[in-house]
Order: sequence, then structure tokens, then C-alpha cells
Amino acid sequence: MSQRFRIDHDLHLHSQLSLCSNDPEQTADALLAYGVKEGLSDVCVTDHYWDENVPGASGWYAAQDYAHVAQILPLPQSEACCMHFGCEIDMDQFLTLGISEKRLDAFEFIIVPTSHLHMTGFTIAPEDVSVERRAALYMQRNHALLDMDLPFYKMGLAHFTCSLMERNCEGSRDDILDAITDAEFAELFTRVAKSGMGVELNMNLHDPESERTMRPYRIAKAQGCKFYLGSDAHHPKALGEARARFEAAISALELSEDDKFRPFV
Repeated sequence: MSQRFRIDHDLHLHSQLSLCSNDPEQTADALLAYGVKEGLSDVCVTDHYWDENVPGASGWYAAQDYAHVAQILPLPQSEACCMHFGCEIDMDQFLTLGISEKRLDAFEFIIVPTSHLHMTGFTIAPEDVSVERRAALYMQRNHALLDMDLPFYKMGLAHFTCSLMERNCEGSRDDILDAITDAEFAELFTRVAKSGMGVELNMNLHDPESERTMRPYRIAKAQGCKFYLGSDAHHPKALGEARARFEAAISALELSEDDKFRPFV
């Protein structure tokens, strides 16, 4: 019998270079120190990024090109914890992914937040406010991602149930998830599992005991998906809260080491 899923990594971390952080204390050295303190073997910095070779960046994303995120290099390292260079890329309302083929090899890990349904005029249109429309867009974005020719072995679905999906919507995040059937989620996660892509367990996975929130993750597990941990920490305070969130999600899903996504093996 496989042992319980161990908290030995955090693969979604933002440095001060992410404009939504801009925190002078959120340095590469601080992120590595967090990994060492928590006994993690791997941490990954995943600053927000939109490739300058891909047209269509929003004004916010345009400033976060490769030259910007690469300022963090070279990354500090420790014998106890390995720090990896990754990125968080977005998909616009036309299903364009913000990374070019020539940049795929520049990053060790790439995460995609298909739940970013809050950027009106960029990831969604102004009229996309109904629960039904948000649910349809959500599934469309996920399937469009899986239709692409990408190195899924080193990619993850970031904060799959992030509350940002309900921003300016007529209903809540759970209302949006409720509008997607078990069969639709099963079809999606069958594709995710087949692709080899990881599914993130995130500190913003609110109320892990809530079945409405946990339902997609339970279906993902049943379809054979693999999971990784990502705090999405933008500030030092969030680093200290990550372990408790991870523990709650692992317990709620009853995960073992066999369920772990391993992009660096």
C-alpha cells in the first residue's frame, strides 16, 4: 500500500517580479528559504508571463515578458531544496495561449490558470456574466488547452477552482461548478490524465470539506489524474499558511504518493 501523499514541494510561487506581488520581501532567496524551512525538496517560481512573441497581451501582461521574468535568474539553490524556473501563462478570450513554441524549453514548469475568468475584455467578454456562460467558457478553455501541442509532462492546471472564476458573475464559483455535470468533468479529466498534465492543489482551494468545491477533484482522481501542490503565494505571510491548506486538501481527497505529479523526475 502506497504511503500518504507527502508535502515535499510547492510548484506555484510568485516573486516580487509578478506585478500582483511587487513585494520587496518576496525574493528568490526568501522562496528558497521557505522551501528549506518546510523540508521541501522542490520549489518553483512561476511568475506571471506573456510571451512578447505572442500578439494580444493585455496592458498588464505586456510588461511581464521574458526579459522581465528572467531577471530572477540565476536562481539560488540549496543541497536540501532545488529551485526551478517556471511561469504562469494565461489564455485570452480567443483561446490564444501566451507562450510561443520557441519559449517552451526556457521553463522547467509551466502552469495555466484556465479559471482566470475575471479579466473582462481580455480573458472574457463584457457580456459573459451568466453562470451558464461562465461554465461553458470554463470547459471550452480547458478543452482548447488540451487540443494544443504542448509539453504536458511539465505543465499543470493552476488553481482549478479559483474564486476568480466568479468575478463579475451573476452567481458564485460553486454555482459555476454545479452547472458542469459529472460526465462533463469525467470527460475533461480523462483527457487531462491521458495528456500527462498535473492538477494543482492550491491554498485557495477554499473549504476542502465542501463537496461542491471538491467534486471536480474527486472526479479527477477517479479518472487517474496526478496532483501537485501549489501555494500561489504572492507575499511571505501566505508561505506560512500553505502547509495547513495542503494538509486539508490531501486529507479530503485521501491522496497517496501514487497520486503525485512528478515533473522533475
